[in-house]
Amino acid sequence: MNKTILRLAVPNILTNLTVPMLGMVDMYLMGHQSSVHFMGAVALGGVIFNFVYWGFAFLRMSISGVAAQTYGRNDRSEMALVLERGLLVALIGSLLLVLLQGPLAQFSFWLLEGSAEVKTLAREYFFVRIWAAPAAILLMVIYGWFLGMQNALYPMAIAITVNVVNILCSFIFVEYLDMQIRGVALGSVCGQYSGLVLATVLFLRKYRWILPHFTLQSAPLLSKMRHFADVSGDIFVRTLFIIIVFTFFTSRSAGLGDLTLAINSALLQYLMLFSYFLDGFAYAGEALVGKYFGARQRQKLQHTTRLLLKWGLGFAFVFTALYALAGEGLLKIFTNQAEVWQAGRPYLLWVILIPLISFGSFIWDGIYIGITGSKAMRNSVVLAALLLFFLPFYLLTPLLGNHALWLSMLLFMGGRSLLLTLLYRRTLSTSFQ
Repeated sequence: MNKTILRLAVPNILTNLTVPMLGMVDMYLMGHQSSVHFMGAVALGGVIFNFVYWGFAFLRMSISGVAAQTYGRNDRSEMALVLERGLLVALIGSLLLVLLQGPLAQFSFWLLEGSAEVKTLAREYFFVRIWAAPAAILLMVIYGWFLGMQNALYPMAIAITVNVVNILCSFIFVEYLDMQIRGVALGSVCGQYSGLVLATVLFLRKYRWILPHFTLQSAPLLSKMRHFADVSGDIFVRTLFIIIVFTFFTSRSAGLGDLTLAINSALLQYLMLFSYFLDGFAYAGEALVGKYFGARQRQKLQHTTRLLLKWGLGFAFVFTALYALAGEGLLKIFTNQAEVWQAGRPYLLWVILIPLISFGSFIWDGIYIGITGSKAMRNSVVLAALLLFFLPFYLLTPLLGNHALWLSMLLFMGGRSLLLTLLYRRTLSTSFQ
């Protein structure tokens, strides 16, 4: 079973590691501009797209679990309909984003804190990168469906292509064409559309057989839409609260000053690096747990769950050691501005603790998606956000300042892990009924 887990996890790890690498490259490029305003602007602009894209992340997660279950049942017709439903929702949603980009930008920059200089640069970033939205959201659906089909190699190839093209274009636009923050935004646009083209080619190469199962009739598409909508709705609420927490984190960082925003944006990359690495095992959990759930093989499902948690704990120790030994060195890579990495030293302890505190939240997410235990996922995040993030933050900020923000983040991540652990047995029993 470990070999099967690694067969799916390793490509997903390689896929996911390209994502924080991209954020790190953007932070590096902006960290070597003329002021800290560029780092703050790409962080502020990026948080808007995190809000938007994470808002559509329910598509990837719900489709991955449901598609894996249809794969376990060998139901080819429903495999096609799962993909078709997701693509329709993604297409409609992404077109609305492009059409409503003006009001979205106005509301976002009214809501977020930050200096006038940072917001001016962030607006430039936003109005270029928004054109990547259709490709990025369609790719979420395709990633989830491929993974449900137990295929982790295609998402890896697509994601690597997206991010390599993005990084190369960003370097060219920033370093050689002097486009500054507009350059990293345009790099994102180029990367997403290159990935969508490759995804289409790969789909037609291996899954052309599914095309006859697509339909223009409403009855088959709507037949299981209720289940899809219920799962998607729960995951949407769950994701929305995660977005709110991370958006608040960045916004409050900006409220504490441009220097604090730059520090926290750089340190947050440590959490992103670990989360994207461990999500490789979570994605493997989505595929395998979903397949065994669909085939009603409870014993294999339980065995897979235990092994996934062991892998997560093992890598949590590895990353904790890595951050303890090389944390300050990593911070210096992100920026050559001494004021940023010198002021960031007191907060390194929090990122050292992140892996051990948070690993369970990532692994459990994959397991719950596989059994479509979306209500427990929703409830655990809502409780953790309200009681373990916002409440401690407001109570402790007058005493601890920026340390309260980091402590609240760790409590939020650890609370999710604990709640999902406590809810698992009941959720599994209910799902198997």
